[in-house]
Amino acid sequence: MKVGLFIPCYIDQFYPHVAIATLKLLESVGCEVDYPLQQTCCGQPMANSGFENLAGGCNENFVRNFSGYDYIVSPSGSCTLHIKDHLHATNESEATTIRSRMYELTEFLTDVVNVSSLNATFPYRVGLHQSCHGQRGLGLAQMTERMLPPFSKPVQLLNLVDGLELVQLDRRDECCGFGGTFCVTEEAVSAKMGKDRVADHLRHGVNYITGVDVSCLMHMEGILKRSNSNVQIKHIAEILTATV
Repeated sequence: MKVGLFIPCYIDQFYPHVAIATLKLLESVGCEVDYPLQQTCCGQPMANSGFENLAGGCNENFVRNFSGYDYIVSPSGSCTLHIKDHLHATNESEATTIRSRMYELTEFLTDVVNVSSLNATFPYRVGLHQSCHGQRGLGLAQMTERMLPPFSKPVQLLNLVDGLELVQLDRRDECCGFGGTFCVTEEAVSAKMGKDRVADHLRHGVNYITGVDVSCLMHMEGILKRSNSNVQIKHIAEILTATV
Protein backbone atom coordinates (compact mmCIF):
# COMPACT_ATOMS: atom_id res chain seq x y z
CA MET A 1 0.00 0.00 0.00
CA LYS A 2 1.20 3.51 -0.81
CA VAL A 3 0.94 5.90 2.12
CA GLY A 4 1.20 9.69 2.08
CA LEU A 5 2.71 10.86 5.38
CA PHE A 6 1.19 14.06 6.76
CA ILE A 7 3.27 15.71 9.49
CA PRO A 8 1.59 18.58 11.40
CA CYS A 9 3.47 21.86 11.62
CA TYR A 10 4.26 21.70 15.34
CA ILE A 11 5.82 18.25 14.89
CA ASP A 12 7.82 19.51 11.92
CA GLN A 13 9.07 22.54 13.85
CA PHE A 14 9.54 21.24 17.39
CA TYR A 15 9.43 17.41 17.41
CA PRO A 16 10.90 16.19 14.10
CA HIS A 17 12.05 12.98 15.80
CA VAL A 18 8.37 12.02 16.10
CA ALA A 19 8.01 12.31 12.32
CA ILE A 20 11.09 10.12 11.85
CA ALA A 21 9.74 7.51 14.28
CA THR A 22 6.41 7.51 12.43
CA LEU A 23 8.17 6.92 9.11
CA LYS A 24 10.23 4.07 10.58
CA LEU A 25 7.14 2.50 12.11
CA LEU A 26 5.12 2.60 8.90
CA GLU A 27 7.99 1.18 6.87
CA SER A 28 8.52 -1.58 9.44
CA VAL A 29 4.97 -2.86 8.86
CA GLY A 30 5.42 -2.98 5.08
CA CYS A 31 4.12 0.39 3.88
CA GLU A 32 5.58 2.30 0.96
CA VAL A 33 5.74 5.80 2.45
CA ASP A 34 6.02 9.11 0.62
CA TYR A 35 6.41 12.55 2.18
CA PRO A 36 5.04 15.35 -0.05
CA LEU A 37 7.54 18.17 0.34
CA GLN A 38 5.09 21.02 -0.28
CA GLN A 39 2.72 20.12 2.55
CA THR A 40 1.91 22.78 5.14
CA CYS A 41 -0.59 23.35 7.97
CA CYS A 42 -3.94 21.55 7.71
CA GLY A 43 -5.76 24.78 8.58
CA GLN A 44 -7.07 23.65 11.95
CA PRO A 45 -5.84 26.69 13.98
CA MET A 46 -7.77 29.12 11.77
CA ALA A 47 -10.90 26.98 11.70
CA ASN A 48 -10.90 26.44 15.47
CA SER A 49 -10.63 30.20 16.00
CA GLY A 50 -13.70 30.87 13.87
CA PHE A 51 -11.85 31.80 10.69
CA GLU A 52 -12.39 28.73 8.53
CA ASN A 53 -12.74 31.05 5.54
CA LEU A 54 -9.01 31.78 5.90
CA ALA A 55 -8.09 28.09 5.69
CA GLY A 56 -8.95 27.77 1.99
CA GLY A 57 -5.32 27.93 0.88
CA CYS A 58 -4.41 25.15 3.31
CA ASN A 59 -7.25 23.00 1.99
CA GLU A 60 -6.30 23.47 -1.65
CA ASN A 61 -2.65 22.73 -0.87
CA PHE A 62 -3.58 19.59 1.07
CA VAL A 63 -5.56 18.25 -1.88
CA ARG A 64 -2.69 19.02 -4.28
CA ASN A 65 -0.20 17.20 -2.07
CA PHE A 66 -2.19 14.14 -1.01
CA SER A 67 -4.21 13.14 -4.06
CA GLY A 68 -3.52 9.65 -5.41
CA TYR A 69 -2.42 7.85 -2.24
CA ASP A 70 -4.05 4.67 -0.99
CA TYR A 71 -3.99 6.12 2.52
CA ILE A 72 -2.92 9.35 4.22
CA VAL A 73 -1.54 8.81 7.74
CA SER A 74 -0.66 11.32 10.44
CA PRO A 75 0.77 11.01 13.98
CA SER A 76 -1.87 13.46 15.24
CA GLY A 77 -5.46 12.80 16.25
CA SER A 78 -6.55 16.44 16.14
CA CYS A 79 -5.16 17.19 12.66
CA THR A 80 -6.51 13.91 11.34
CA LEU A 81 -9.98 14.69 12.68
CA HIS A 82 -9.87 18.17 11.15
CA ILE A 83 -9.10 16.77 7.70
CA LYS A 84 -11.68 13.98 7.98
CA ASP A 85 -14.44 16.39 9.04
CA HIS A 86 -13.58 19.71 7.41
CA LEU A 87 -11.49 19.30 4.26
CA HIS A 88 -13.22 20.98 1.32
CA ALA A 89 -11.69 22.28 -1.88
CA THR A 90 -12.38 23.39 -5.43
CA ASN A 91 -11.97 19.76 -6.46
CA GLU A 92 -14.57 18.54 -3.97
CA SER A 93 -14.62 15.03 -5.39
CA GLU A 94 -10.91 14.60 -4.62
CA ALA A 95 -11.33 16.23 -1.19
CA THR A 96 -14.06 13.69 -0.41
CA THR A 97 -11.77 10.84 -1.44
CA ILE A 98 -8.97 12.17 0.74
CA ARG A 99 -11.28 12.48 3.75
CA SER A 100 -12.18 8.80 3.36
CA ARG A 101 -8.50 7.77 3.19
CA MET A 102 -7.24 9.86 6.11
CA TYR A 103 -6.10 7.93 9.20
CA GLU A 104 -4.49 8.69 12.53
CA LEU A 105 -1.40 6.51 13.04
CA THR A 106 -2.72 4.10 15.68
CA GLU A 107 -6.08 3.54 13.97
CA PHE A 108 -4.23 2.84 10.73
CA LEU A 109 -2.01 0.27 12.42
CA THR A 110 -4.89 -1.48 14.18
CA ASP A 111 -7.73 -1.14 11.63
CA VAL A 112 -5.93 -1.28 8.27
CA VAL A 113 -2.59 -3.03 8.79
CA ASN A 114 -3.92 -5.20 11.66
CA VAL A 115 -0.60 -5.18 13.49
CA SER A 116 -0.31 -8.12 15.89
CA SER A 117 3.39 -7.93 16.81
CA LEU A 118 6.11 -5.31 17.07
CA ASN A 119 9.87 -5.48 17.43
CA ALA A 120 9.93 -2.94 20.26
CA THR A 121 11.26 -2.88 23.82
CA PHE A 122 10.58 -0.15 26.37
CA PRO A 123 11.11 -1.33 29.98
CA TYR A 124 9.45 1.58 31.80
CA ARG A 125 6.25 2.53 33.60
CA VAL A 126 4.13 4.45 31.10
CA GLY A 127 0.99 6.53 31.51
CA LEU A 128 -1.22 6.98 28.44
CA HIS A 129 -2.92 10.29 27.76
CA GLN A 130 -5.96 9.66 25.58
CA SER A 131 -6.47 12.96 23.80
CA CYS A 132 -9.99 14.29 23.29
CA HIS A 133 -9.94 14.55 19.49
CA GLY A 134 -8.69 11.00 19.13
CA GLN A 135 -10.96 9.48 21.73
CA ARG A 136 -14.21 11.34 21.19
CA GLY A 137 -13.76 12.41 17.58
CA LEU A 138 -12.00 9.44 15.97
CA GLY A 139 -13.15 6.74 18.38
CA LEU A 140 -9.66 5.56 19.27
CA ALA A 141 -10.84 4.57 22.74
CA GLN A 142 -14.06 4.10 24.67
CA MET A 143 -15.33 7.03 26.73
CA THR A 144 -15.79 6.14 30.39
CA GLU A 145 -19.04 8.12 30.63
CA ARG A 146 -20.71 5.70 28.19
CA MET A 147 -20.47 2.81 30.69
CA LEU A 148 -19.64 0.34 27.89
CA PRO A 149 -16.86 -2.26 27.62
CA PRO A 150 -13.53 -0.43 27.39
CA PHE A 151 -11.24 -0.52 24.38
CA SER A 152 -8.27 1.54 23.27
CA LYS A 153 -6.36 1.26 20.01
CA PRO A 154 -3.25 2.93 21.51
CA VAL A 155 -3.38 0.48 24.44
CA GLN A 156 -3.71 -2.44 22.01
CA LEU A 157 -0.42 -1.38 20.41
CA LEU A 158 1.40 -0.52 23.65
CA ASN A 159 0.60 -4.00 24.94
CA LEU A 160 2.77 -5.38 22.11
CA VAL A 161 5.89 -3.62 23.46
CA ASP A 162 8.24 -5.83 25.48
CA GLY A 163 8.90 -4.69 29.04
CA LEU A 164 6.41 -1.83 29.02
CA GLU A 165 4.26 -1.51 32.14
CA LEU A 166 1.10 0.46 31.32
CA VAL A 167 -0.08 2.33 34.40
CA GLN A 168 -3.79 2.59 35.20
CA LEU A 169 -4.77 6.19 35.94
CA ASP A 170 -7.61 7.50 38.10
CA ARG A 171 -9.17 9.59 35.29
CA ARG A 172 -7.89 8.02 32.10
CA ASP A 173 -9.86 10.11 29.59
CA GLU A 174 -9.69 13.54 31.19
CA CYS A 175 -8.69 16.51 29.01
CA CYS A 176 -5.22 17.97 29.55
CA GLY A 177 -6.46 21.50 28.87
CA PHE A 178 -4.38 22.25 25.79
CA GLY A 179 -7.21 22.57 23.29
CA GLY A 180 -5.22 24.43 20.62
CA THR A 181 -6.12 28.11 20.79
CA PHE A 182 -7.96 27.44 24.09
CA CYS A 183 -4.60 27.44 25.90
CA VAL A 184 -4.06 30.99 24.63
CA THR A 185 -7.52 32.46 25.21
CA GLU A 186 -8.06 30.67 28.55
CA GLU A 187 -4.49 30.38 29.80
CA ALA A 188 -5.24 29.99 33.52
CA VAL A 189 -7.91 27.32 33.04
CA SER A 190 -5.71 25.48 30.55
CA ALA A 191 -2.72 25.47 32.90
CA LYS A 192 -4.79 24.21 35.86
CA MET A 193 -6.29 21.40 33.77
CA GLY A 194 -2.81 20.44 32.61
CA LYS A 195 -1.46 20.36 36.16
CA ASP A 196 -4.34 18.14 37.28
CA ARG A 197 -3.73 15.76 34.37
CA VAL A 198 0.00 15.56 35.07
CA ALA A 199 -0.64 15.00 38.78
CA ASP A 200 -2.63 11.86 38.00
CA HIS A 201 0.37 10.40 36.16
CA LEU A 202 2.79 11.43 38.90
CA ARG A 203 0.62 9.84 41.63
CA HIS A 204 1.02 6.53 39.86
CA GLY A 205 4.78 6.73 39.54
CA VAL A 206 5.15 6.82 35.76
CA ASN A 207 8.51 7.23 34.06
CA TYR A 208 6.97 8.43 30.80
CA ILE A 209 3.72 9.93 29.55
CA THR A 210 2.71 9.01 26.02
CA GLY A 211 -0.17 9.73 23.66
CA VAL A 212 -1.17 10.15 20.03
CA ASP A 213 -1.10 13.98 19.99
CA VAL A 214 2.17 15.88 20.38
CA SER A 215 0.18 19.04 21.09
CA CYS A 216 -1.21 17.59 24.32
CA LEU A 217 2.14 16.07 25.20
CA MET A 218 3.86 19.42 24.58
CA HIS A 219 1.44 21.08 26.99
CA MET A 220 2.15 18.54 29.71
CA GLU A 221 5.88 18.58 29.00
CA GLY A 222 5.96 22.30 29.76
CA ILE A 223 4.29 21.66 33.11
CA LEU A 224 6.72 18.85 33.93
CA LYS A 225 9.76 20.97 33.05
CA ARG A 226 8.56 23.91 35.14
CA SER A 227 8.28 21.63 38.16
CA ASN A 228 11.72 20.07 37.48
CA SER A 229 10.18 16.63 37.16
CA ASN A 230 12.18 13.68 35.86
CA VAL A 231 9.12 12.31 34.07
CA GLN A 232 9.45 12.57 30.30
CA ILE A 233 6.99 12.61 27.40
CA LYS A 234 7.22 10.43 24.29
CA HIS A 235 4.85 10.20 21.36
CA ILE A 236 3.50 6.67 20.93
CA ALA A 237 5.41 6.26 17.64
CA GLU A 238 8.69 6.66 19.53
CA ILE A 239 7.74 3.91 21.97
CA LEU A 240 6.47 1.55 19.28
CA THR A 241 9.86 1.81 17.55
CA ALA A 242 12.02 1.76 20.71
CA THR A 243 14.66 -0.94 21.09
CA VAL A 244 15.96 -0.17 24.60
